[in-house]
Amino acid sequence: MMATNGVLNESVFLRACRGEDTTHTPVWFMRQAGRSLPEYRKVREGIPMLEACRTPDLVCEITLQPVRRHHVDAAVFFSDIVVPLAAVGVDVDIVPGTGPVVAEPIRTMDQVERLRDLTPEDVPYITEAVGLLRRELGGTPLIGFAGAPFTLASYLVEGGPSRTHVQTKALMYGAPEVWHALCERLAAITSTFLSVQIEAGASAVQLFDSWAGALSLADYESFVAPHSRRVLASVADRGVPRIHFGVSTGHLLTAMADAGADVVGVDWRTPLDTAAGLVGGRPLQGNLDPCTLMAPDEVLEREVRRVLAEGAAAPGHVFNLGHGVLPETDPDALTRTVEHVHRHSAR
Repeated sequence: MMATNGVLNESVFLRACRGEDTTHTPVWFMRQAGRSLPEYRKVREGIPMLEACRTPDLVCEITLQPVRRHHVDAAVFFSDIVVPLAAVGVDVDIVPGTGPVVAEPIRTMDQVERLRDLTPEDVPYITEAVGLLRRELGGTPLIGFAGAPFTLASYLVEGGPSRTHVQTKALMYGAPEVWHALCERLAAITSTFLSVQIEAGASAVQLFDSWAGALSLADYESFVAPHSRRVLASVADRGVPRIHFGVSTGHLLTAMADAGADVVGVDWRTPLDTAAGLVGGRPLQGNLDPCTLMAPDEVLEREVRRVLAEGAAAPGHVFNLGHGVLPETDPDALTRTVEHVHRHSAR
């Protein structure tokens, strides 16, 4: 059923994102809609990832699965960060076991100039899927998301995932004008992708800068922050919280907050009480180590309580993992984590 905006607005998730009092700490998991769930594997069987992301009924079902099973406090839209790139004509495929692979890496100004803007008409399946979800979710908020310009640029420049980001850094240092032109294009594409999701009914958005932790603070501030700031500013007046998250970004938390985040996502390497002192009084999201879900339940419960205690240092805390759910995770461990969070944070 469709919930009124007032009911949604007062959800524990959105209240925590605004730093307001909540009856308990809200919890959701990055990659909660995915391979850890047998029901996900069943409905995805034989369907390529990008095709699944363009099928509204399937997107709706997959997004709802963890809400039904785990009783999380927010749904996260099932999609992939390369969906908008494919929508503007980039030859990209999501290869099982590898990740996004780009047929022709982009490393010249000519190639950058051929990268066109995204329009809402390029992604009608996103608008349709978010609309379906808004009707099904009732009072549960939906989080939309996109990849940040740096992470998208790294995939485009490297041609796929990279451990060293050597081609990315070579372009940044050797041809900064090409780098900035590429990131400006990607910031525009990402801004539109987020706007489409918000317009259709997303209650919050998360900007994933998965690979930003590969950079020094100086390089982040020079080559990345201006473009992330442009994306986050583009949706600043839409009335939805903006969450900003990266991996191995403990040294970048202040800069990532300053780029325009309302809520700063923290990976498991940095304690939340430490992070709270770095982000200028903003709410935090995180940050249980995903591998803790493999531990005995008494260990899991102890670690949940530790994260909750550290998160209390921030004006608002959204419980999450410090990165995505691992495919081999027992779904029951996720359900128990939600129960532990709700029980131990009840106020």
